[in-house]
Amino acid sequence: MASTETTSKDKEGGDLAGLEAGLDALETVQTGRTPLRQTLLEKVLPPVVAVALVLAGWQGLVSFKIVDDPTKLPSPGAVWQVLREAWLQGELLGYIWTSVSRGLLGFFFALLIGTPLGLLVARVKVVRAAIGPILSGLQSLPSVAWVPPAVIWLGLNNSMMYAVILLGAVPSIANGLVSGVSQVPPLFLRAGRTLGATGLKGTWHIVLPAALPGYVAGLKQGWAFSWRSLMAAEIIASFPDLGIGLGQLLENGRNASDMAMVFEAILLILTVGIAIDLLIFSPLERWVLRSRGLLVKG
Repeated sequence: MASTETTSKDKEGGDLAGLEAGLDALETVQTGRTPLRQTLLEKVLPPVVAVALVLAGWQGLVSFKIVDDPTKLPSPGAVWQVLREAWLQGELLGYIWTSVSRGLLGFFFALLIGTPLGLLVARVKVVRAAIGPILSGLQSLPSVAWVPPAVIWLGLNNSMMYAVILLGAVPSIANGLVSGVSQVPPLFLRAGRTLGATGLKGTWHIVLPAALPGYVAGLKQGWAFSWRSLMAAEIIASFPDLGIGLGQLLENGRNASDMAMVFEAILLILTVGIAIDLLIFSPLERWVLRSRGLLVKG
């Protein structure tokens, strides 16, 4: 009888040990670095193949004379030649820097305004009822609509550019933070109050960390609006004293009926947008997900 009880206890102990081992395995986060070959195959190769296919299709349209008018569709080689000439003349980096510096600085100002505005709207019910619908409406308003009034109010200068960026990006950043705060579990807030984290302390230590995924999504969208707003402002409000940015380059190509220059500007605008996302926002998003155990590798 004692032997039976001992066997039963040993079996139960073994089951509990196995269960604990399984739970520990689930909680274990893989911290090893992804092999370089796997990274190349999973993250580098797919976009390279996609770009190669697009270029091949583009060249095919020209080579097989499906579009045989170079004034409508230049060949990839013609666009490359324009890019090469701009590089050799020392103008290419100037085009890019003019727009990137404006875009990042305008986004920084939008961040300083949109973050406290989003917290205010999210945490104060009266403000949310009054301003929330306006922010949503402003977010859906095309950025190009702000260019004419900004030119009239501020003139053709960099202040006008920054005003258009702010009006395009602030609503997205604020709404992203509002969405993130709305998804914070009430249990977190009650636990924070129990521990004495109220007011600004609760906002800093409880609300903002818990709302971070929604906030980062708002930042990504805010940058997209910043970049598009800036391009619209540079295209419409062109002026020699403002320098030549990518939007101005696009407009210059249209005025000269130079489709190679137009495609040059389009490719540069696209490349800069992708590069900013890959260098800044994608790592930030992965860090947020990884810190919450939602991203094991990558």
